Amino acid sequence: MKLVYFASVREAIGLSSEDRNIPCDARTVGDFVIWLRGQSQEHAVALDDLSRLRFALDQNMVTADALLGDGEELAIFPPVTGG
Repeated sequence: MKLVYFASVREAIGLSSEDRNIPCDARTVGDFVIWLRGQSQEHAVALDDLSRLRFALDQNMVTADALLGDGEELAIFPPVTGG
């Protein structure tokens, strides 16, 4: 799956995107993100609090409990504020 990182998540991980295979036991976006935390210290810091992250699966906004299914791209970003 192609992972795309935005804003502070991108800065903390040090990558704007990467490709990762989905582990067999990751059924939801949240499962996958929890698995990603274990991939490096940078991932652990950037993805520490699921409740503060936002997700888009194939460019559709989803929650952490959304099923990954046949998704090809997961975007992860912090909450966005406007003004």
